Amino acid sequence: MGSISLLEKPHAVCIPFPAQGHINPMLKLAKLLHSRGFHITFVNTEFNHKRLLKARGPNSLDGLPSFQFETIPDGLPPTDVDATQDIPALCYSTPRHSLVPFKNLLAKLNSSPVVPPVTCVVSDGVMSFTLDAAEELGIPEVLFWTTSACGFMGYVHYKGLIERGLTPLKDESYLTNGYLNTPLDWIPGMKNIRLRDIPTFIRTTDPNDNMIKFILTEIERVQKASAVILNTFYDLEHDVLDSLKTILAPPVYSIGSLSLLANQIPSTIPNSVGSNLWKEDLTCLDWLDSKEPNSVVYVNFGSITVMTPAQLIEFAWGLANSNKTFLWVIRPDLVAGETAVLTPEFATATENRSLLTSWCPQEQVLNHKAVGGFLTHSGWNSTLESICGGVPMLCWPFFAEQQTNCRYSCEEWGIGMEIESDAKRDEIQRLVIELMDGEKGEAMKKKAQWWRNMAFEATSAGSGSSFANFEKVVQHLLQTQALTD
Repeated sequence: MGSISLLEKPHAVCIPFPAQGHINPMLKLAKLLHSRGFHITFVNTEFNHKRLLKARGPNSLDGLPSFQFETIPDGLPPTDVDATQDIPALCYSTPRHSLVPFKNLLAKLNSSPVVPPVTCVVSDGVMSFTLDAAEELGIPEVLFWTTSACGFMGYVHYKGLIERGLTPLKDESYLTNGYLNTPLDWIPGMKNIRLRDIPTFIRTTDPNDNMIKFILTEIERVQKASAVILNTFYDLEHDVLDSLKTILAPPVYSIGSLSLLANQIPSTIPNSVGSNLWKEDLTCLDWLDSKEPNSVVYVNFGSITVMTPAQLIEFAWGLANSNKTFLWVIRPDLVAGETAVLTPEFATATENRSLLTSWCPQEQVLNHKAVGGFLTHSGWNSTLESICGGVPMLCWPFFAEQQTNCRYSCEEWGIGMEIESDAKRDEIQRLVIELMDGEKGEAMKKKAQWWRNMAFEATSAGSGSSFANFEKVVQHLLQTQALTD
């Protein structure tokens, strides 16, 4: 049987929202589609493309003839700062400024003599302006929501929260007077959820809040997609997934963990083709090699969380006073408005049992035998990677659906304990010790291992639910290609 020529391949244009936590899973999905015979064009913003080249090397994205990178502008003022751009600013700018450049890019690809015609678009769920371009070309578009299913369900019900008068808040006092503990017993598939567990953009007093408007628009446009995909697995979020399927018109496919699926394919793409926007420090893996099993607390608040200098100091001394060994990722932009600085006293107190770094290969860290607990912001990538590593969590959610993920990790899945947003060093110390040595920590470790096994089952070739759903996504895209040929 002859191989398919390059120009006959199905061609997927993959476009993530321009933030680290969205680029990572989209690149994994793109590599999976490439392994199934798709030509891939991966579209970053110009700003993030420059950051990738800076972090990974000037030739790092020179992949293959059938896996190429393109860029579009994000509409924001140019900057050379090596940090995540303001998320609300991106949400305001991309729908207004990126559609025309995206259409022009599709036209360029379709007129190229060396790449196949574009047959489908795989877009981040919050880049739904791309639906207009796909519709013009008469090709299908799959929306990839990079949230958990429960976080996505929270966004789906923003309209209901407004209609019931639960948001916007009457005034600022509603953030602290217990109002956020209002139970929500009407959201399908979500048990014991309170207003505080819903993605945080509803915590506004402004009836014209831009983020609320943005979410309402993106959720409304979900119905125009040919399918919706989520990086989760059925056993983990089956109640919510079943409910989403009754609410949304497009089919909903859970295909997570994408990391576990991607680990099964023989990669023909160079290792340099990665997605980290900061340069990774690989020496931390050698450092972990020298530590005892389950002895290290891994601390990483993700790519967006910003804390105050006072919060940094409380976390630092909470970790120091726990007497536990820890690996702490401190981004240059972790502390609001200034570089993160810790005192010489802290360095002395934690000498020989701490390693501070600016970025690391997180999946490898969470799968390292030395790591016994994860202090996290509860972003979905981090939560799912922790589940796949069998590592229990201390959760300090910052914004968006991190609060939802934290609630599910702690109350539904039994693998987390929440740290209050203004926690002091004594409380952090107590929880770190409980995580690593306590009875609850031990129970969480067992539950985390159980969920890890379920994650591997879901992605097992042939029998796993996520494996089967990914096959359905591939067939969905190929069938729609056949209809347009």
